[in-house]
Amino acid sequence: MKRFKIALALGLLLAVVLTCSFSSFAAVCDEIRTDTLRLHILANSDSEADQQLKLAVRDAILAQEGELFSGSEDKQQALDRAAQQLSRIQQIAEETLREQGCDDPVHVRLTNLYFTTTRYPDTGLTLPAGRYDAVRVEIGEAAGKNWFCVLFPPLCLPAATEKENQYTEEEQMVTEGDYELRFALVEWVEQLREFW
Repeated sequence: MKRFKIALALGLLLAVVLTCSFSSFAAVCDEIRTDTLRLHILANSDSEADQQLKLAVRDAILAQEGELFSGSEDKQQALDRAAQQLSRIQQIAEETLREQGCDDPVHVRLTNLYFTTTRYPDTGLTLPAGRYDAVRVEIGEAAGKNWFCVLFPPLCLPAATEKENQYTEEEQMVTEGDYELRFALVEWVEQLREFW
């Protein structure tokens, strides 16, 4: 009986420690989602031609990223800038498609989307699963595979890794750490939120 009580006490202590540790990790994940603006591009279909068009649109938008989003010191400024630039982003996408001989329509909007946990190998960052504000570019039927990156902080381009990381120190510890189990748990919790 005494061993059972000791085991129970140790189990409760471990549960409290893990819960506190996970709670602080999850809170930082919430801050990361709040401080991030993503770019999400959906292809017309999964055909090879449509996927190539998606990548051409991506490249054209990213070539203008500095001009479109420069000067944003925080996410709210990036959101404001994105709202002002939606028609320009649409124009860039449409011109790119027309140059490729494609007349698919393009729709660009600001939205809030669910993303799974994403590791960006070029930057070494991992973003936790959950809902993020995003500039969404839909090409044609928008029924194909997507491509996404981070507009703010500016991480879409490899050169962005040379820019100062605008996440807080706590956020950097999470995004740059190897917390695969914690990220998996956050993703599981966020998926439950999506369904409820």
